[in-house]
Amino acid sequence: MTAGFALVLFLAFVVLVVFSLFVYFIPVGLWISAMAANVKVSLANLIGMRLRRVRPQTIVLPLIKATKAGLGIDISKLEAHFLAGGDVDRVVDALIAAERAGIDIDFSRAAAIDLAGRDVREAVIISVTPKVITTDPIAAMAKNGIQVVVTARVTVRANIDRLVGGAGEETIIARVGEGIVSTVGSSENHNQVLENPDSISKTVLAKGLDAGTAFEILSIDIADVDVGRNIGAELQMDQAEADKNIAQAKAEERRAMAVATEQEMKAKVQEMKAKVVEAEAEVPQAMAEAFRSGHLGVMDYYNMMNVQADTGMRRQIGQANDDGQGNL
Repeated sequence: MTAGFALVLFLAFVVLVVFSLFVYFIPVGLWISAMAANVKVSLANLIGMRLRRVRPQTIVLPLIKATKAGLGIDISKLEAHFLAGGDVDRVVDALIAAERAGIDIDFSRAAAIDLAGRDVREAVIISVTPKVITTDPIAAMAKNGIQVVVTARVTVRANIDRLVGGAGEETIIARVGEGIVSTVGSSENHNQVLENPDSISKTVLAKGLDAGTAFEILSIDIADVDVGRNIGAELQMDQAEADKNIAQAKAEERRAMAVATEQEMKAKVQEMKAKVVEAEAEVPQAMAEAFRSGHLGVMDYYNMMNVQADTGMRRQIGQANDDGQGNL
């Protein structure tokens, strides 16, 4: 009784394992759905997908959708695109949208666009319904030094033929900004820009900014134009401030040189005074030597003293006259 029960449990376990493996490798529900949609998917294909670690749902469901839309896509191409790292469902949606919009694009091109990192479904949508890109405020300066801030709206349509290898939205925005700066910079004054903002869009659009990009520019519309700072006046003020600082530095240098010259002159005067005092100190010795040698007599000495006294009196009279007193 016990051995028979164990055998029954073992057989039940084996049947459960076999059934689980069968259900795993052969998704019967998905196979029935494919057959009901008239999509030819063999059990061998489903088993092969499992062995290649491909979820059958990611291949069969897009294949059903493509078949219902009238697209003849081979299941092997879908599986190869999935194994290459592509998004099968997105590619199929893009092909369906392109077929409805009358855009000529095959599976190989759509798969290449998807593998290149582009959203092929969004590209088809933009190709049908153009997209509007609004730029950030772009500051430019006219020739009179007044800053003009411009905001533009760029209407673009995806170019399917240039999606692989073509530049993206960032390049479009950068080129439009460069064109706005160039156009405003060539204007004589900011009033011309304010009066005719459409001249910016016409000039920029004529430059062919969409060359080498994944988009075709349909129009460039100026959304807003504002007057910014007076850059020219600010530059002149900065230059005047710099010139003032340079002049002050040069004046300080000249003052320092004058002070140094004055100090040098004072030193020379002190030196000369010292020499005079030294010379005056030698006068009595020279007079004594003259007395001893007989070159100077007593009368000569008195005559010299009279001359000195007369000179001192005249000096005092002159100083009194200079003071306006007139008195000795």
